[in-house]
Amino acid sequence: MNRRNFLTQAGGVLAFAGAAPAAIAQSKQEENHVPHTSIHRIQADGVTVFYREAGPADAPVVLLLHGFPTSSFQYRELIPRLADRYRVIAPDLPGFGFTEVPPERHYKYTFDALANTILAFTDALHLKRYALYVFDYGAPTGFRLAMAHPERVTAIVSQNGNAYEEGLGDAWAPIQQYRRIAGFYARPSAPPGSARSTPTVCQTPT
Repeated sequence: MNRRNFLTQAGGVLAFAGAAPAAIAQSKQEENHVPHTSIHRIQADGVTVFYREAGPADAPVVLLLHGFPTSSFQYRELIPRLADRYRVIAPDLPGFGFTEVPPERHYKYTFDALANTILAFTDALHLKRYALYVFDYGAPTGFRLAMAHPERVTAIVSQNGNAYEEGLGDAWAPIQQYRRIAGFYARPSAPPGSARSTPTVCQTPT
C-alpha cells in the first residue's frame, strides 16, 4: 500500500469514526421520543380489567379491541405509533390476557357480555368520546358499544371484523355451530329507547 492509498483509507476510517457518536446520539434521541406504554388494572362490571395505555391524557382517545386468541399484547407495536397523537387504550377482553374474572361472577362469555364489560370499562375511565379500532372478536364487541352509545364513537376502523353469522362463510361452519350454541354472534339488538344506527365503518383490506 502506498502512502496516498494509506492516507485515503485512513481518512475514511476517521470520518466514519467521527460520525459514529453522532449516529448513536441520534438513535438514542429517537428512542427517547418513543411514547411509553404503561399497564394498568381497573374494576369494571365485577371484572378486573387489564389494559395498556399510552399517549397524552388530553388527546383524542383510540380504543383498541383485540381478537381471538390474543390480547392487548397484539397491539404492542401499534400503540406507540399512535401515541404521539392519540391517547391509546387497549384492554384485555374477559377470558383473554391478564383480565381476571372471578368464579363467583358466573360470567357468560357472549359478545353481549363482553360489550357490557367494555362499556363499564369505558365508564370507569370516564371516556366520553373515542374512536374504535376493532379486530376479529373485538368487532362484534365494539359494534355493540357503538349501538349502545353512537354519540360516543368518533370513528370505527375494522380489521377482519365481522358483525353477523353470514360473514363467516361455509369454511367456518363447525366453529359457527359451536359459537351459536355458546351464544356468540347473536344479532345485537338496539337498547331500549335508542336509535338503531352506527357510525360509518371503514373495513381495512387483508
